[in-house]
Amino acid sequence: MRIISGIYRGRNLKTPLDSKIRPTSDRLRETLFNILNQKIDHETSFLDLCAGTGAVGIEALSRGSKNVVFVDNSRKSCGLIESNLDLLKIPDTNTKVVCLSSEDFLKKTTNSFDIIYFDPPYDLDYSQVLYHISDSKSLILNNKGILIVEHFHKNPILEFYGELIRWRLIKQGDSCLSFYEKNIK
Repeated sequence: MRIISGIYRGRNLKTPLDSKIRPTSDRLRETLFNILNQKIDHETSFLDLCAGTGAVGIEALSRGSKNVVFVDNSRKSCGLIESNLDLLKIPDTNTKVVCLSSEDFLKKTTNSFDIIYFDPPYDLDYSQVLYHISDSKSLILNNKGILIVEHFHKNPILEFYGELIRWRLIKQGDSCLSFYEKNIK
């Protein structure tokens, strides 16, 4: 697994030793960031939920994101993310690794983000997290922010979650990326 573009381009990341973590493929990450390319700059705050290896968030940093918060409920995954951040010598000021479930993190955080990437285990019920992000009282996703959900192609998810509306769906292999934004009137 490697970083595709930006300041860490071509650098390899450590991968998990067990099969419980399903890293986002290089090809799917490249597709994702080709779509997000114009949305990431030195002001972008990025949340990587169910971060696994941290590859998606690290790719965002490599492409110029101001900061990334990595969230995973597995201590092994959080250790792997820390190890990958250290391997690339990414400053601690640009990152935060949180060992919590996505639901618990979203209930506790007071931060808001420009881009949220949610890549849960394919057999998980996504709706609780998506409805929490979409809640009009929730300021987790900025008004012009983007939520991307990676999901199994045979596990379709809704076009609407509260105030979130899907504006793009990409299928690649067994994975899909659903892109959401707030439906602000």
